Amino acid sequence: MITSNTDQSIQAWFTGRLPAPWTGTTARIDVDREEITVVITLEPVDLGDGAAQEEQAEAAAGRISAWREETRRERMAIAREAESRFERKVAWGATIGDHTASFTHLAVPVMTRLRQPQRRVLDTLVEAGVARSRADALKWCVHLVGEHSEEWLDELRSAMENVKVVRDQGPAA
Repeated sequence: MITSNTDQSIQAWFTGRLPAPWTGTTARIDVDREEITVVITLEPVDLGDGAAQEEQAEAAAGRISAWREETRRERMAIAREAESRFERKVAWGATIGDHTASFTHLAVPVMTRLRQPQRRVLDTLVEAGVARSRADALKWCVHLVGEHSEEWLDELRSAMENVKVVRDQGPAA
C-alpha cells in the first residue's frame, strides 16, 4: 500500500508510529530515493563531572549498543511496515551528544563519468594513501564536501522545496 511518498508524509508517519519512549526528543528522519534513516536521540549517560571525554564516549557507545539490542524486534517490525508502505529500505541509528551510531544502513553504488582532471584528483588521493581506490577517494571527497558545506546544502534543499511548492500550486496540465 503506497500512500503519499513525500519526505513530509514519511516523517509524519514515523513521528506517529515510533513508540513514545523513543521520542523524548524529536527523532531525525532522513529520506532519499533508496532509504529512510531514523536516528533516535537517547538520554546521555551521567558519569559525573570528573569523567574524561573518552569515558563519556565509551559510556555513550555502551548505551547505544544496549538500546540497539533491546529495541531490535520492535525496530524491525516498524521497518517492515515502512518498507512496504514507502517502498524504501529503513536504516536505524542512535545518538548521544556527539556520538552517533548507524545500524543496517545501505551503501548504494553510484555511477559517474569523470574527465581526466577529476580522475587525477582521485588518483592523487589513492597514490597518497588517503584512499584505497578511486571509489574510496570519491566517497572521501563527497564526505568532505558535505562536512564543509552543510549550510549551503541546507539552503539548496530549502530552495528546491520552495520550487516544488510553487510547481504544486501551478495550473494542472
